[in-house]
Amino acid sequence: MPSYDLVIIGTGPGGYVCAIRAAQLGLKVAVVEKNATLGGTCLNVGCMPSKALLHASELFEEAGHSFAKMGIGVPAPKLDLPTMMNFKQQGIDGNVKGVEYLMKKNKIDVIVGRGKVLGTGKVEVTGNDGKAQTVETKSIVIATGSDVAKLKGIEIDEKRIVSSTGALSLDKVPGKLIVVGAGVIGLELGSVWRRLGAEVTVVEFLDRILPGMDAEIVKQFQRILEKQGFAFKLGAKVTGVDSSGKQLKVSVEAAAGGSPETLEADVVLVAIGRVPFTEGLGLKEAGVALDERGRVAIDDHFATSVQGVYAIGDVVKGPMLAHKAEDEGVAVAEIIAGKAGHVNYDVIPGVVYTTPEVSSVGKTEEDLKQAGVAYTVGKFPFTANGRSKVNQTTDGLVKILADAKTDRVLGVHIVGREAGEMIHEAAVLMEFGGSAEDLARTCHAHPTRSEAVKEAALAVGKRAIHM
Repeated sequence: MPSYDLVIIGTGPGGYVCAIRAAQLGLKVAVVEKNATLGGTCLNVGCMPSKALLHASELFEEAGHSFAKMGIGVPAPKLDLPTMMNFKQQGIDGNVKGVEYLMKKNKIDVIVGRGKVLGTGKVEVTGNDGKAQTVETKSIVIATGSDVAKLKGIEIDEKRIVSSTGALSLDKVPGKLIVVGAGVIGLELGSVWRRLGAEVTVVEFLDRILPGMDAEIVKQFQRILEKQGFAFKLGAKVTGVDSSGKQLKVSVEAAAGGSPETLEADVVLVAIGRVPFTEGLGLKEAGVALDERGRVAIDDHFATSVQGVYAIGDVVKGPMLAHKAEDEGVAVAEIIAGKAGHVNYDVIPGVVYTTPEVSSVGKTEEDLKQAGVAYTVGKFPFTANGRSKVNQTTDGLVKILADAKTDRVLGVHIVGREAGEMIHEAAVLMEFGGSAEDLARTCHAHPTRSEAVKEAALAVGKRAIHM
């Protein structure tokens, strides 16, 4: 067995990007992957397939509801779910083949099997045939990602009681879908099935949706979702699911306790978050310390408690986002190669890919209040944006938070069409420590939705033009 400079366990966005960057820097690299395909959760059963279904279901809904008012006469669209699922699969296959190609191009060895850390410089890989081999390496990166968080006492069968994985592959549209958890995954997948005809009820333990995002933005977004037909039960918990009958019977009670009510559903989607995947990695035996939340504990340079063993992505602290894992993968590869690698955790955008989208970078208003930072706010609604008006997609607003003393932009929050594409000019500005005035004085093409970002920056200085 050859020895390597670096062996990475896991080939999700964190692992495969880390491998490519390390290979670019001249290291001899191998990746270990337990699944038949590369790309991890994101490419196979997460971000990418969900975007395919979000896109397809959005067009299905537009054809059924919006075309006529634009003078496009089409018969009512018919849903062919198997073909839509095939469309999704083609997207997955293309992305997965792309990662395979990148491994070959960068001369990275792919070892199929389950990786286990034996300590400094040694990884054991057990193949599907049960045979184990030991791989020698100077450095190890744990990039094993995360797994679905389970709800106590509720068995996920991926047929009627599903996780995000099963919700991406239902064979028919559920009449009634109950989503447990009003986070990003629940709202995105709830959106897909609502557009295709399901009645969707979201049950959330907290008294708000999208915990961690800016409260004002989220309130407006919730109203938009309710207008679309979502029903919300906030401050509520699911205490059990009876699956003995034809319909599921879901017991829901107030988070504070109280008498439960029973809701009927065809499918229940459990989307209460994700947990670090550390199973079978031999971390305890190898002496790799975990933190109080079961994540691999790392220092500021991604190093674990064991010499030469590093960790990145969902399995460590920070937001569980593919792009955060990618940036960490690049940084740790650079550190292992003897260079300076760094991630700026203050500028990591987050996006909810519903329609409209919600995007956010930097601090929320709640964060700033809590930290006692004096700030100014600029807001601009899409109802006053020319492009949004002519396209009749005027839901939402842009909100910019700037430091009251220096005018430096501290956070930007958008709910609106294509908000996920619009957040990046804010991210670039913030990487350079830019001010609201810098953004306000940057010429934006007309007519674009992005002009609303400029106008919100103008509004920080109380001089918006179109409002």
